[in-house]
This record gives sequence, structure tokens and C-alpha cells, in this order.
Amino acid sequence: MTLEIFNLNGARALITGSSQGIGFALAQGLAGAGAEIVLNGRNTAKLTAAATELTSAGATVHELAFDVTKHEEVKVAIDRFEATTGPIDILFNNAGMQHRCELQDFPADEFENLLQTNIASVFHVGQAVARHMIQRRTGKIINIASVQSALARPGIAPYTATKGAVANLTKGMATDWARYGLNCNAIAPGYFDTPLNAALVADPEFSAWLEKRTPAGRWGNVEELVGAAIFLASTASSFVNGHTLYVDGGITASL
Repeated sequence: MTLEIFNLNGARALITGSSQGIGFALAQGLAGAGAEIVLNGRNTAKLTAAATELTSAGATVHELAFDVTKHEEVKVAIDRFEATTGPIDILFNNAGMQHRCELQDFPADEFENLLQTNIASVFHVGQAVARHMIQRRTGKIINIASVQSALARPGIAPYTATKGAVANLTKGMATDWARYGLNCNAIAPGYFDTPLNAALVADPEFSAWLEKRTPAGRWGNVEELVGAAIFLASTASSFVNGHTLYVDGGITASL
């Protein structure tokens, strides 16, 4: 009976940026817990390939292609899906990008891209989905933050700014929407072996530094985010709101 509070049977989850990396791992994990999955991305070929893999494993999957940085496109896609397919019960705002460059040389256009992809998208998709959840007076919104929500390292200052904003926007969502029955929280991954971190994973010097810096002594595997995701997406977290859950091998706990 106790484990039933983690059951996602009958729930439908939209994960942005879910054709690869963390987003796809979350989709696999949520499907394993019983959720119906709505995959999102801009590359329709990659989206279909991801959907095919999930479907072959027994999941019920929808493809919903839209650009998370375009407010009106997001709203139209979400409203149409809700009207024609059904409610989105769980939202994971996962879409994100990285650009590494020392701050004094950081290109202004790349700074704008980071703002739009990493933080404006959380507002666009979060608002579009929340408007429907508010009417139903229930819903789960989980934003993907980062250890860079709390920490900085050389060459990624704008990324750090966007992820700090994600953590604070999560608090704002909870403050405005908890009264309507919504739970709004964030997961802050540490350093995980993903396509976004491919250059760092391939750098022996960086990997050696990371292993020494992280109490767990290693990179994270994307599957290790699934437990936190299921917890925050399920009724097990019914009184958790505005919280950022760090899944980082202890890196934010240690000097």
C-alpha cells in the first residue's frame, strides 16, 4: 500500500527536450512507473526515434513538436493537445543548452540564446500548462535546475545565471500556484554523463578534477535522476512545494 503513493498509472507527463539525454531518461523512468509520455523537441526525426524506442518497451507515447522559446507556439501546441488528446498532469521543464566561454568574451547572441532556452522556456511552457492545471486544481510541475543554481565555475557564468533563475522561478510558481493544488519543484542535477557534457566527459583533466571534487567520486548516470523525478511527480510529494532537490553526489554539500 505504501508504494502506491509513487504509482503514476493514469497520469500523463510532458517532458520538454526529451529526445535524448536527461529528458529521455526521465521519459523512460516515468513510463516505467506507469505514466503516459508526451515527448517534446524541435527535431522531429529524433523525436520519432525516441518515441519508437519507448513504444517498443511498452510505453504509451505521444510526440508534441514545438519550440519551447516561442511563447505563442507553445500556447497553441499545449491548448490543442489538451483539447484533442487530454490533460497534461505532469510537466518536466527539461529543455536546456550550454555555451562555454570566458565571460569577458561571451557572445551577446549566445547569452540571449541561453536566456531564451534555459529560463524563458520554463515560463512559456509552465504558464501554458499551468493554466489548464489550475482549472482542474491539480498538477505537478518539475523544472530541471542544476548545481549551477547554487555554484559557479569558470566559463559558464551566463548558464549559471539562467539556472539560478530556474530555481527562483520554481519558488515563484509554488508561491502563486500552490493555492490551486499545484506542486511546483525543481531537480538540480550535478555532473551527469549526457550529450550536453560530452566535451567535459571526454576531457581527462576535467573528469579527474570532478572525481576529486565530488564526494561520490564519479560522474552521475542519468538513470539516477529517475527516483527523484518519480517522487516529485507522484502523490508522495503532495506537501512539497517550491523545493529544489539536488541530485549531485554531494558536490554542493562539500568544499
